[in-house]
Amino acid sequence: MSELVPRYAAKLLARALEVSPVVVVMGARQTGKSTLVQSEPALAEHRYLTLDDPDVQEQARQAPDELIRSALRLTLDEIQRDPDLLVGVKRAVDNDRPRRSGRFVLTGSANLLMMRRVSESLAGRATYVNLWPLTRRERLGRGGPGIWPALLSTPVSEWPGVVESEDDGHADWRQAVREGGYPTPALTLDDPGARALWFDGYVRTYLERDLQMLSAVGDLVDFRRLMRAASHRLGGLVNQAEIARDTRIPRATVQRYLNLLETSYQTFRLPAYALNRTKRLVKSPKLYWSDPALALWLGGVDEPTGAHLENLVLADLLVWRDGQVPSPGVFYWRTTTDREVDFVIECGERVLAVEVRATAARYADTTGLRLFREEYRERFAGGLLLHGGTEMQWMADGVLAVPWWRVL
Repeated sequence: MSELVPRYAAKLLARALEVSPVVVVMGARQTGKSTLVQSEPALAEHRYLTLDDPDVQEQARQAPDELIRSALRLTLDEIQRDPDLLVGVKRAVDNDRPRRSGRFVLTGSANLLMMRRVSESLAGRATYVNLWPLTRRERLGRGGPGIWPALLSTPVSEWPGVVESEDDGHADWRQAVREGGYPTPALTLDDPGARALWFDGYVRTYLERDLQMLSAVGDLVDFRRLMRAASHRLGGLVNQAEIARDTRIPRATVQRYLNLLETSYQTFRLPAYALNRTKRLVKSPKLYWSDPALALWLGGVDEPTGAHLENLVLADLLVWRDGQVPSPGVFYWRTTTDREVDFVIECGERVLAVEVRATAARYADTTGLRLFREEYRERFAGGLLLHGGTEMQWMADGVLAVPWWRVL
């Protein structure tokens, strides 16, 4: 890349540096964490060290306190490689009177909140910033996710004007899925073969290096088979017994592997909207990947499906969600009679329902949205049918069909 792409998380990082003595930037490997912390102007006076450097690793093992004291302000990249360093960070913060905001910046290719030893060391001392793969608008240089705040803050009757004011031009969702959000394949690799080679190397590095830092995995062939099975269940309910049967991997191992995928920011389990009114609801989570292009490559399929477009929308929602305080809820909704809404966004007392379709909008596609509207009418902010066509039109009272690229 010839120039830096503005990231939504940069604003979150700058804000966090003013609040906490420790700021932790988390996300999957190759999402751009190192680039973010090295390019942030507010970190210009921080000494930057990466635990990918063998010399730094050795010093961390032999003299951790000296390493921690080596600079007044310090950035430690890939901290999950040596979580014991956090004991020294904790001690330095506790001895600092008064506490200095933004003294330490840590990055990790794992969700450190899910690692008990880490979360206990940083309790009350850290603010967390998640760096997800690039959104479409970040790729366009606009530095953010879609227009979710505008939709939630505007009466549904005024949505067409909001949508039209944000038009960036028509885009092909299939191409957007193929390119994904990891900066290298999304921004610098135009050739499908080159992207395939990049994803192959990425998965090999993840399996053989990053994964082993989180937990001992005895059979990488089994884990790769589990990853493939998870990619084939994109947008489906998490059924560990079914995955165990299909992959011939013990159920307990399937559970551990799925947890590892989530801890390392490769997958995301979307919870069900479980506020029960008059309908019996499905409560199992649904499985998605943090990057639809990686899911596509792992699945070994040539053409993206509607589930990959769903994943593209969810990836954008997660970037937006993690930048809000308080954080809105993102769920799906399904009744036991299989009436469904792909995404439910709960922000305060307002609830936005979103359905995603890869084809042009049809009235039949709004069945779940209309049922959800009747079920939660007093909280219903509006229903959005994101589709692969080109027309924006009202489909029902409070339900607007919009081409996906006008929102993302």
